[in-house]
Amino acid sequence: MNGPADTPGPGETESPHPATGLDDMVHQRVRLGILTIAHEARRVEFGYLRNQLELTAGNLSQHLAVLETAGLVAVEKGYAGRRGRTWITLTAAGNTALAEEIGRLKQLIARVDTTEAGPSGGDPQR
Repeated sequence: MNGPADTPGPGETESPHPATGLDDMVHQRVRLGILTIAHEARRVEFGYLRNQLELTAGNLSQHLAVLETAGLVAVEKGYAGRRGRTWITLTAAGNTALAEEIGRLKQLIARVDTTEAGPSGGDPQR
């Protein structure tokens, strides 16, 4: 046998692996962090994101620009007292993209958990 025992036989179709559905826009480590924090906070200040994700202001700005162009976050500039502030909020599209990404990651985790519990003990050489 060439593959795992649950590989479909001739004429059967197999659904794509969950990894094929990961969104590179969302899955990138920093952008996933931004989306997750924005989801948790509903509205998050730039400096808080920078500190939590341990980024430079320039690096965070670049990632925010990518996410804003994709319509996943909204960036609002304003003032708190006399100090300029930038706030980030998750858009409806960003919320959907994050939920879909988390769903795919859960599918991947379930596959790993199932494989580890299987008769081969997780040995990829079965």
